[in-house]
Amino acid sequence: MIKALEAVVIGSEDAGKLAEFYRETVGLKQSMEMEMGEEGEKGYDFELEGANLYILDHSKVKGKSKDPSRAMFNLEVDDIEKEAARLKDAGVKAVQDIYHVEGYGLISTFEDPDGNYFQFVQVKAS
Repeated sequence: MIKALEAVVIGSEDAGKLAEFYRETVGLKQSMEMEMGEEGEKGYDFELEGANLYILDHSKVKGKSKDPSRAMFNLEVDDIEKEAARLKDAGVKAVQDIYHVEGYGLISTFEDPDGNYFQFVQVKAS
């Protein structure tokens, strides 16, 4: 039986730089830095409500994402207009400005330094 989504994992050529982006620019709280494997690879853990985000050095990942639309993750925010403006002011590339999805809420898509897409979402109040 599958119980839950435990984590989203992002492999990177430079996990430290990518973790810094999610910590310093996006504003996620990093809970742990870990050493992994025998080559001194690093991993960074961001604990979020419901699941973790792991950013890991990965020897097979080189350069920017070649298909960033294939897999994205959503970060729920309480004020999407404020948070989207904050990222844009910080120079983060907006892929899709805020749009409405009926019955769900508002979404805005951004690109991280590795070329991966992530989204801010403001879900409709229940």
